[in-house]
Amino acid sequence: MTLNIAICQTAGCFADPAASLDLLDATAREARAGRADLLVLPELFCTGYNLGPDRARSLAMSPDDPHFDLIRAIACTHGIALCLGFPEIAGNSVANSAALIDETGATLLIYRKIHLFGDLDRAMFAARGDRFPVVPWRGVNIGLAICYDIEFPETARALAIAGADLVLVPTALMPPYDIVADHLIPTRAYENQIFIAYANHCGCEDGLAYLGKSSICGPDGAVLAKAGAGPALLIAPIDPAHQARVRARDPLLADRRASLYRSLSA
Repeated sequence: MTLNIAICQTAGCFADPAASLDLLDATAREARAGRADLLVLPELFCTGYNLGPDRARSLAMSPDDPHFDLIRAIACTHGIALCLGFPEIAGNSVANSAALIDETGATLLIYRKIHLFGDLDRAMFAARGDRFPVVPWRGVNIGLAICYDIEFPETARALAIAGADLVLVPTALMPPYDIVADHLIPTRAYENQIFIAYANHCGCEDGLAYLGKSSICGPDGAVLAKAGAGPALLIAPIDPAHQARVRARDPLLADRRASLYRSLSA
């Protein structure tokens, strides 16, 4: 069954979770009107990314937070699954996390970023991610990665080996890393024969500029939809039958000689 995936590329509502949820509600309504089944939003959509350590901690939430009750209600009201980023209280630290919530409001997955990017990420977050989970949803298996995670080939490969058909990537990509949006994302999709939905910020956030260039890519590397530099709502279909044909034609994962690669994990 074909499913429609939407991406909201937005400048967001910096350091204002209440306004972010209003934006989420309006965007979910618009995406569902466009027949989207799943809406993906950027990294740390709920608060903005360039927070600094003090603001990241003060705005951090847990999946039991009242904000999450509202997020789940938005999913349920509009009948659309949601994937969005948020700063998560994780013990005595803060994790850079993303939630996958289905169209009934049920939380399917909380994913924590595994690879922290530079001093900016490390000043705000602890590296609490330690696994590559995959969950089933409406006939497809979904995995998550956050921004820098997908730039490591092992991330997408681990998810593909775990059975992922679709990988959702909330991100906060900034200059000068156009190569990631333009070339690496379609390549990751092709080499692992997966769909990828890559959702970036746009505009400028407290002095930090973002590239935009969100995209939805197919298992043959085809770019199914791509944004420019400004705000955009992308919607594209993903077809599991097409994916099956691609995998049957070129069985890349089956043809791997995995026993020869074990030393690469060191």
